[in-house]
Amino acid sequence: MSNLTGHQAPAFTLFDTDKKATSLADFKGQNVVVLFFPLAFTGVCTAELCSIRDNIGTYNNANAQVLGISVDSIFTLGKFKEEQKLNFPLLSDFNKTASKAFDVLYEVFPAFEMQGVSKRSAFVIDKEGVVQYEEVCATPGDLPNFEAIQNVLNTLN
Repeated sequence: MSNLTGHQAPAFTLFDTDKKATSLADFKGQNVVVLFFPLAFTGVCTAELCSIRDNIGTYNNANAQVLGISVDSIFTLGKFKEEQKLNFPLLSDFNKTASKAFDVLYEVFPAFEMQGVSKRSAFVIDKEGVVQYEEVCATPGDLPNFEAIQNVLNTLN
C-alpha cells in the first residue's frame, strides 16, 4: 500500500445514486472524508454508514463533505441509501478506478472469494486536495478510527 498522506489525493469522477457524475474536484475549498466500504447491505458497512448518518452534524460543523464509495452499482447504492436514510452521497466505483488509485482494492475479498472489492478505509482530504489522514482497515470487520478522523478535521479548521 502506498502512503498518500501529505500528497495530492488521486482525482476521481464517479456516479452518485442520482446518476450524477461527482468528482473530488467538486469539493475544492472544503474538507472531504472519503470512506471506501466493501459492500452495501452488509452488517459492518451498514453500521459504519449509519454511524456517519447519525453524526453528520459533526462533519458538517467541520466543513467536511462525507463521500461513501463502494464497487456496488448506482442502483444497489441507491436502494441502500434510501433504506438506511443516509444523508451524504454514495458513489459507485463499479469500474474500480478510485479504489485502484487509492490502493484499497482486495485482490480476493476474504468472504466468498469475491475479486475486486474495496477495502474498508478512510481518507481525510483538506481544502487544497491534500491527504491529511489515511487508514486502511486490517480486516473488513474493522471500522475506521472516527475519533482520529475528527481530530484531524478539527486541526484543519
